[in-house]
Amino acid sequence: MSKVRIMTGNQAAAVGATLSGVQVVAAYPITPQSQLAEIMSQQIEGGKLKAEYVRVESEHSAMTVCISASTVGARVFTATSANGLLYMHEQLHWAAGARLPIVMCCVNRGVGAPWTIFNDQQDSLSQRDTGWLQIYCRNNQEILDTVIQAYRIAEKVYVPVMVCFDGFVLSHTMMPVYIPDAGAVRKFLPPYKPHTILSPEDPRNINPVLFPGRRENTEGVLCDGYMEMRYKLFAALDGARDVIIETDEAFAEAFGRRHGGMLWEYLTEDADVILTGIGSIASEATVAADLLREEGVKAGVVGIRVFRPFPKEDVRRALRKARAVVTFEKAVSYGYEGGLCSDLKAALYGTEVKAAVHGCIAGLGGRDVKARELAEAVKASLADIDDGRTEKTLWLNCFTG
Repeated sequence: MSKVRIMTGNQAAAVGATLSGVQVVAAYPITPQSQLAEIMSQQIEGGKLKAEYVRVESEHSAMTVCISASTVGARVFTATSANGLLYMHEQLHWAAGARLPIVMCCVNRGVGAPWTIFNDQQDSLSQRDTGWLQIYCRNNQEILDTVIQAYRIAEKVYVPVMVCFDGFVLSHTMMPVYIPDAGAVRKFLPPYKPHTILSPEDPRNINPVLFPGRRENTEGVLCDGYMEMRYKLFAALDGARDVIIETDEAFAEAFGRRHGGMLWEYLTEDADVILTGIGSIASEATVAADLLREEGVKAGVVGIRVFRPFPKEDVRRALRKARAVVTFEKAVSYGYEGGLCSDLKAALYGTEVKAAVHGCIAGLGGRDVKARELAEAVKASLADIDDGRTEKTLWLNCFTG
């Protein structure tokens, strides 16, 4: 039987990891993730979770421990934020290249310099090309559920998964959360079956230096080169969509909750303009859509749940009737625009979807963003589109003069 508890996003993530039966936890504290690392250590020290907690001296070391533990067949967990995630960068590539099903929570926070402890998504979005699958949560229930789903996904496709949620906006905000029965989670999430082979009777090198071309091994078997390995990782992420959707559907059947698979929609069936974003800002956009409809603007919302692999087929379907799309992003690709805006344009290019796409950078470093301000930005974008200006990037609530 599920039970309801009032908890923060960090607590929800810790409960999800505990229910998933993780065996090794390695983490280094950094605001706003520190509470999550502390709860995991308390769970282990108090005997509620039979696992090893490895104290490390840095985030780079935390991921190194996770790589080692996953390689020998353990289910592992870690979490970080901001510059801590950037410090892991080298090892993020290693974990993905080694095809290890590590699950990590990124409690999104702006990166320095200048320093901020408040929320935006520049940290995780800057790591989009490391080979990790990225899932973004809009509330605390989704955080708990997604951590559990992430292990099932990772262990089917052998790709690490980053579960991202907004620092303070979710990590320290309390909400009612249904905690699923531990036995039901064990049924949903079978034991981890590692693909790595470590045996004295069958010794082998792990991740040796590869030459550019394919080569025969000592037994005369033609083995993949570096480029073939990169292609297999690309194919694994590109093909993960079906596993993500199947996992969300199986979760709904087991626990009665679904979170949309690759994306979720709100009032899109007759929408003329679509507001879109990642994480909690997309939830705020639903209130803005309601405000716009009160003024006669047929607005809807498409919330991007999975950013990598990018849900190209799903956004084409969801945006097929819209004449305008406005993205709200808590990150920016310097020198161009928001990454979500660019990816949406690329996904729609050459298709029957002809909606104009405007980008809006909002909420960097925790800058407050209200629903009415999102609504006003949409109206301004629609006016520009009507005047023929189809390219635009707005910095919302930013004094650029």
